[in-house]
Amino acid sequence: MSRALIIVDVQNDFCEGGSLAVTGGEQVARDISATLAGPNDYDHVVATKDYHVDPGAHFEEWPAHCVAGTFGAEFHPELETEKVEAVFLKGQEAAAYSGFEGVANGIGLAAWLRMRNVTEVDVVGIATDYCVRATALDAVREGFDTTVLLGLTAAVASESRETALADLSAAGAHVS
Repeated sequence: MSRALIIVDVQNDFCEGGSLAVTGGEQVARDISATLAGPNDYDHVVATKDYHVDPGAHFEEWPAHCVAGTFGAEFHPELETEKVEAVFLKGQEAAAYSGFEGVANGIGLAAWLRMRNVTEVDVVGIATDYCVRATALDAVREGFDTTVLLGLTAAVASESRETALADLSAAGAHVS
């Protein structure tokens, strides 16, 4: 049994100055880096990226963001990625909010975690009310003991953040 940190979508387009910026995204990148630099009990660290090639109608709902191969799709420079073991790309051909929809070297996130006997996950990143929410809900559905570390997330809006937190609690995720 081991524990993993899932870093969700801490990318340039989701931080201040990006095409779909979330206030506080840059600070989240710094705070996650500080957490990883200090003592922690993570056996594994993974990250997700929105990585759009041709996401269909997704760009009708949202401004173009995290287009594959662009600066906006890269991790924010304040995020230290040295300890990240795998990056799960999602949303190439359609909208994808959950990191569990992504793949790294042909392997999905749930399978990757199970191959390493992970039973507990902490979920952090951007945005609390969208991709963090979806990733944490899928983690619970996949049977992982799931905690969202709220201080290491940034939300699009306070109202949708509160709805997301209620959804997470109702599903059995821990929020701390």
